[in-house]
Amino acid sequence: MDTRHRFLQLQTMLSEHQDLWRPQPFHGRALAWRTQRPELAQAVDRLADDEVAWLETSPEALVAWVASHVSSLAVLPELVAVPELPRQAMAPVGPHFSWHIPGRKQAQIEAFAGHVIDPRAPLFEWCAGKGHLGRRLAVAHGQPVTSLEIDPLLVDECEVLARRARIAQEAVCADALLASSRAHVSGAHVVALHACGELHRTLVRHARDDGAHGYSIAPCCYHRWVDTAYVPLSDAASLALDGVGLRLAVTETVTAPGRERRALQRSQAFKLGFVALRASVSGHAYQSFRPVPPQWSSLVFEDFCRRLAEREGVILPERLDWAHWAQVGYQRQAEVARDSLVRHAFRRAIELWLVGDMALALEAAGFAVTVGAFCERPVTPRNLLIQAQR
Repeated sequence: MDTRHRFLQLQTMLSEHQDLWRPQPFHGRALAWRTQRPELAQAVDRLADDEVAWLETSPEALVAWVASHVSSLAVLPELVAVPELPRQAMAPVGPHFSWHIPGRKQAQIEAFAGHVIDPRAPLFEWCAGKGHLGRRLAVAHGQPVTSLEIDPLLVDECEVLARRARIAQEAVCADALLASSRAHVSGAHVVALHACGELHRTLVRHARDDGAHGYSIAPCCYHRWVDTAYVPLSDAASLALDGVGLRLAVTETVTAPGRERRALQRSQAFKLGFVALRASVSGHAYQSFRPVPPQWSSLVFEDFCRRLAEREGVILPERLDWAHWAQVGYQRQAEVARDSLVRHAFRRAIELWLVGDMALALEAAGFAVTVGAFCERPVTPRNLLIQAQR
């Protein structure tokens, strides 16, 4: 599907269905769509617990399920279906090349590198970390690579690993958000694997003037460095997104082990139990609170609530039925999981709209652009790749 056509269709669909994806079920169950779309609400409530869990971990099935209950979303499954881009064979690496690379990260690097078409320009790795991707591309294409990274410790490790692998790789310590860092982009083919938020957007914002030969960008964490509202990159963009909407695009994760999923459910149930308890004590509706320290997740419910209440300045009654409020929390967690299915059906649509905004901006800057997937979802849900060449 043509990038502009997909982008405009997604933009119209997201604009017309904001009632389904903007409200956050965590804040309460008084969601407008539950009243205005009773058939959808009934379908959500009829789902068995195992169906809820399956839909949450099966994005294509979730999109199809929601679309089957909202007739105006019939085209959504087609709009979010993105084929994998052509992949090329690469020169193999030695048995010790993957030192210090976690297994899933290694799979992501291998998949991404296989989609970087033989560049006719020097390679420049943006937000490189330890330079793993740069080294892999240097082997694949038999040419030197320059890797930019802000953390001096990672820069040092990049240099050590390059020497060990006997790769011609120069590491540059610099902040990617500074204009001076983009001076390295001129005349290069820039690769950026999961550079977060503004770190990847800054490449696109200045692509017209920076003089790069091409870009291979796999975006990630779209909400990073967005204070209040997303600033579009292309003239075609009119959808208003805030940090909440941007975070929705990246809430899809690879299926976690059962123990991890249960821990996440417990943590959310404890938070929701506290929300209900505070509302009962204060007489006010939902009030937000700052993120809870991860170590608090090991506390029992009563200790969790007392510690959170102390931090938030909530005075609790001396005697409370803690078992009751814990049960309320778990009941709310089950409700939130159900209602969130509707919202989560739009995650990929928002992500593709954001990627489309970048692709159209690169086209306006004079590049030929293609968008597609560079790997399967189990390798990484952030599997969209923007290829731009002059």
